[in-house]
Amino acid sequence: MSVLVSRLAEWIADQRWYATKGRQPRIRVIGALEGAVPAGHPHAEGATVVSYLLIDEAHEKPVLYQVPVVHRDAPLEGGETFLIGEVDGRHLYDGPHDPAYAASLLHQITHALESSGEGATASGHALLDPGVRVDSRVLRGEQSNTSIIYDVEGGPVPHVIAKVFRVLHHGENPDVTTQAALTSGGSRRVPTSFGSLTATWPDPGRESGTATGHLAFVQEFLPGLEDAWRVALRAAEAGEDFSEQAFELGRTVAEVHQVLAETLDTVEAGPDEIAGALESMRRRVRIASAEAPAVAPFGERILALYDRTAHVEWPRLQRIHGDLHLGQALYSPERGWVLLDFEGEPLRPMPERSRPDVTLRDVAGMLRSFDYVAGSLAHSEPPVDASAWASTARRSFVDGYIAASGTDVRAQRALLDAFEIDKAVYEAVYEARNRPDWVSIPTSAVERLVARSAPPVTA
Repeated sequence: MSVLVSRLAEWIADQRWYATKGRQPRIRVIGALEGAVPAGHPHAEGATVVSYLLIDEAHEKPVLYQVPVVHRDAPLEGGETFLIGEVDGRHLYDGPHDPAYAASLLHQITHALESSGEGATASGHALLDPGVRVDSRVLRGEQSNTSIIYDVEGGPVPHVIAKVFRVLHHGENPDVTTQAALTSGGSRRVPTSFGSLTATWPDPGRESGTATGHLAFVQEFLPGLEDAWRVALRAAEAGEDFSEQAFELGRTVAEVHQVLAETLDTVEAGPDEIAGALESMRRRVRIASAEAPAVAPFGERILALYDRTAHVEWPRLQRIHGDLHLGQALYSPERGWVLLDFEGEPLRPMPERSRPDVTLRDVAGMLRSFDYVAGSLAHSEPPVDASAWASTARRSFVDGYIAASGTDVRAQRALLDAFEIDKAVYEAVYEARNRPDWVSIPTSAVERLVARSAPPVTA
């Protein structure tokens, strides 16, 4: 095992999804889940599928990785790029790129099979039968996960995609549970979910001594569709009217919220929930005032607005998207807008991402995204003034949301503005760290929203 661990440590240090860049991994195996390749699979001979759960203690806060590996008696034809190395005379390949693992994963999920090893266990959970795998390939360019695209026959769709999580966390992954709830509720506004794979592993830091989380999930794959960001950017640059598309996108978001409210728990927004949300928002203002100085002059007025929203009526809290923007929507000629990636805000801990939240947060996120279309074009060469386009698109989006939800979110203007300011403050920190030339996009929005909803603070 020591030779295997050393080889895996060398290999993961060079992977895009390895979180502790620049440090030598210090890993140990806490689980080794052996998968079963379907009988008669053409690549099964001489292959053993094992998913290793590896704790890396190179960082102050240990990180848990999932590394699926196929051990082969003989080299895999065409697999040189994905070879991890040779150990004890066997060839080790990165699992998602090996057809034996791809077949094993889909088989375990769709047949609800269990596996175990080294104190860990895994269970497949099937929602629908996707059909029979014909071929598989890995989606290129991903940073934090690895996705396998399957061509299937005999099921409701021609292609499915399995997202394999490389970094594991305790707790439900909302991308899995939210889309499963939407599929169960009959929504066609998200890719159909087919099932997932969960695992339990040793965790001495938890009172129970174990942790549980998602390893992978399978959903419908929609190839060849453009996301709303590209569609909107092209329309704005050409000065084309986007109000109908924005209206329908607003309807889509409202319909998704409605199904989530029907299929998952909702809770009253009590004093504790409101106080917790506002404290997070205040904390972001303090961080932004330090890292993006252009936010600082508005800090007191923003905080005063937040204080006032503590005394207005908040809608019931429910599951939401959590990180909604134009890049999270695809346009299908047959189905209209389809929403993707329900993992929530990446910087929030996994348990927090599944908590009931305010639907206005999603509305605010999409409004900010329309504003970013205009902001990005203002920074193009030559610059394009799309401010009027963005205003019309924002208004149409809200009109569509109101039409489908029956809730006049404009009557909650102060609360909606507070969430949009919160998102803009978050963006200001991001831009200050990554694209300083773009920090004016969110800070201009902060200035505009503060002028509308946050009167000057008087002594």
